[in-house]
Amino acid sequence: MNASCPACDHQVSGPKSACGTRVGCPACGGSFYFTDCRRAGEAFVIYDLETTGLDPAQDEVIQIAAMRFVGGRLCPSDTWSSFAKPRRPIPAFIESYTGIGNHHVAGAPRPEEAIRAFAAWAGDATLIAHNGLRFDSKFLGATCRRHGLPTRDVESIDSIHMSKMLFGKARGTGHSLDALVSRLAVDDHGIRRHDARGDVEILGRAVEALSRRLGLDVAFNGVPRHGAVVPVG
Repeated sequence: MNASCPACDHQVSGPKSACGTRVGCPACGGSFYFTDCRRAGEAFVIYDLETTGLDPAQDEVIQIAAMRFVGGRLCPSDTWSSFAKPRRPIPAFIESYTGIGNHHVAGAPRPEEAIRAFAAWAGDATLIAHNGLRFDSKFLGATCRRHGLPTRDVESIDSIHMSKMLFGKARGTGHSLDALVSRLAVDDHGIRRHDARGDVEILGRAVEALSRRLGLDVAFNGVPRHGAVVPVG
């Protein structure tokens, strides 16, 4: 596959596995992150889900929170969040882990309604979630399928890939949000963890630091992306 150097448009060839790695341009001597598709958009939405468990086929969303990230900067004043009422009681373990109990979601919309509202707020922005490829994106898709919702495709970034770009993929290199916060010295003082609203703010700060240290452009060119679906309207 070929990638275009952003400085001189010279085509650099490489395997698909080279995506997300920094390569040198033989024509101008510059370096850039290898990608087969250069993007111009700079609007992102960082989001997080809390759920009744880990299985998208059976468990449900109980909270969604999101924050905009535009032009390489986090926008703490531009946020969205909602609880969601599952069809089964929240397990005691989940309540102890997240702090979210059945009384918090008693008057909340159903998960599919909360996700529809989230999708409307997010618009056409690229979504970013930590472990989104294996968790958050799967819950979005499973909720849509379970309730027969019409969907639209969106691009999504798993911030674990950004962590691997910076810190490597060697065995034993952890890429959990806790590990990332520690390595980047992200200030999480006073922020409640495992509540989607708190985790989104922490992840946003981590993404901002990752972007700066990786030297990414505002469109995050070179960062691997995957497809996800959200409800229409």
